[in-house]
Amino acid sequence: MKAQILRHQPEAEVFTPERCYILELSNTAEDDAVSIARARVLPGATTRWHKVIGTAERYVILEGQGLVEVEGIGAQSVTAGDVVIIPEDRPQRITNTGSSSLVFLAICTPRFLQENYLDIEHEFA
Repeated sequence: MKAQILRHQPEAEVFTPERCYILELSNTAEDDAVSIARARVLPGATTRWHKVIGTAERYVILEGQGLVEVEGIGAQSVTAGDVVIIPEDRPQRITNTGSSSLVFLAICTPRFLQENYLDIEHEFA
């Protein structure tokens, strides 16, 4: 890893099949221990049930309110300032229960790799 500044690039935000917007803030092979993404869920939207194989996540809620569901803790309300710890391989999803965007940081260890993302929506249908 080298010292550097990663500049904010809001135009790089993408809407994902998970039903939320993602902006990768830091996710490189040079810093493979961790990745940081900003997630944005629109009012009334719920992300798809999923898990990330071999990757632990922490959601740091920045704005809005929601209902997070993680295997092992059940459904819990979250608001700005809350941190949700999601061990690796745990089914999870989040719903925006407010009237404005639900915005949070998703901090992954080791870093998020798309091939480790597993959509399991069909298991909960």
